[in-house]
Amino acid sequence: MEMESRDGGSVFAHIPKVPEVPLYALQVAYGKDPSPLKLNLGFGVYRTEDGKPFILNVVRRVERLLVNDMSNFKEYLPITGIAEFNRWSARLILGADSPAIKENRVNTVQCLSGTGSLRIGAEFLAKHYPQHHTVYMSQPTYGNHPNLFSVAGLAIKTYRYYDPGTCGLDFQGMLEDLQSAPSGAIVLLQACAHNPTGVDPTIPQWEQIRQLMRSKGLLPFFDSAYQVCKTAEVASHVESQLKLVIRPMYSNPPIHGAAIAAAILKDRDLYNEWSIEVKAMNDRLISMRQRLFDALCDKGTPGDWSHITKHVGMFTFSGLNPAQVAFMTKEYHIYMPSDGRINMAGLGPKTVPHLVDAIHAAVTTLCLN
Repeated sequence: MEMESRDGGSVFAHIPKVPEVPLYALQVAYGKDPSPLKLNLGFGVYRTEDGKPFILNVVRRVERLLVNDMSNFKEYLPITGIAEFNRWSARLILGADSPAIKENRVNTVQCLSGTGSLRIGAEFLAKHYPQHHTVYMSQPTYGNHPNLFSVAGLAIKTYRYYDPGTCGLDFQGMLEDLQSAPSGAIVLLQACAHNPTGVDPTIPQWEQIRQLMRSKGLLPFFDSAYQVCKTAEVASHVESQLKLVIRPMYSNPPIHGAAIAAAILKDRDLYNEWSIEVKAMNDRLISMRQRLFDALCDKGTPGDWSHITKHVGMFTFSGLNPAQVAFMTKEYHIYMPSDGRINMAGLGPKTVPHLVDAIHAAVTTLCLN
C-alpha cells in the first residue's frame, strides 16, 4: 500500500516520469503496428529468418537432461556462482593453455547477464582501482555502457572509433585519443563484433592498441566478464572483494542458464555440437550481409554499401541518417534505432527485398547527409 503525505497526497507525487528508453519504445511501437510487412531490426538478440526467438538444439537437449536428473537441486548458489561454469567459461575465453589459467591468476564470477557482469566490474574498479576514476569508451558505444560506469561513480570520456565517412574504424583518431589519455585511465574495449557499429580493429591494429596502452599504463577493461591478475594471491584477494560487491546487490546468481552452459562446455560431444550450431548462426549472418549488399547493388541504390560485408557480428551501421530511418518506419514499417543500426539477425531471404526497397526509397528521397 502506498503511504500518504501529511496533506493526504502521495509521498511519491513529486517524482517526474522518465521518458522510455528509445530501443524499448521502438519495440512497443513495433508490437502495436498491425502491418503484415513490419520488420524489426532493432532488437539486440539473435532471431530466426522469420524473426522468431531462437534456441539452440543442444541447449534444449541439455535442458531436458537437467530437468530429468533427480540429483539436481535449486537451492541458493555460492555468491560467485557455479564453479564449473566459471572454470569452463574462462577456458573458453582465454584458451585451455592460457598461462594465466595454469598459474591460477584468473578469477571468474557468475553474474546476472553481461550487463550485470559489467556493473559488478564497474563497482569493483570504483572501490579498488586507485590510479584513475575515468573510463574512456568508444564513440559510439553500447547505449547502456555510460549508465553502468557512471552509476558506480566513474567519470566518462570517449575516444574516436567510428568514421561516418568510411563507415569503418577511425583508427588514427582512436590512437590519438588514447595517447592523450592520462596514465592509469581505464579504457573500455569490446572484444569483438562491436556494438553498435559492427566495426572491429584488425589483428595488427589490436597489436598497436596493446602496445600503446602498455606504454601509457592504461588499464584495459574488455566487455567480457573475465580479467586476468598477475599472481594467484592477487586473484584470491580480488575474488574476496568481488563477493563483497555482489553480496549487497543480489547475493546469489541464478542456477538454470549457467548449469546448461557448464554441462555443454565440459562435455566434448556437446561442445562440438554447440560449436557447429554457433558456426551456422554466424554463417547465416554473413550470408545475410552478402545478400543485402548484392540486392542494393542490383537495385542501383546510390552510395557505397561495401561496409555491410566488412562489418562483423549481429550489428552494422547502415549509414542511414535519422530522417531516413523515420521515413522507412513510416512508409515501410521498418523499425530500427535512429542511428541507423541494423541487426542482421532480423533479416531473412524473404525480408531482404522489402528492406532494400525501403533503403532505396529513403536514399533517393532524402540525401545521405
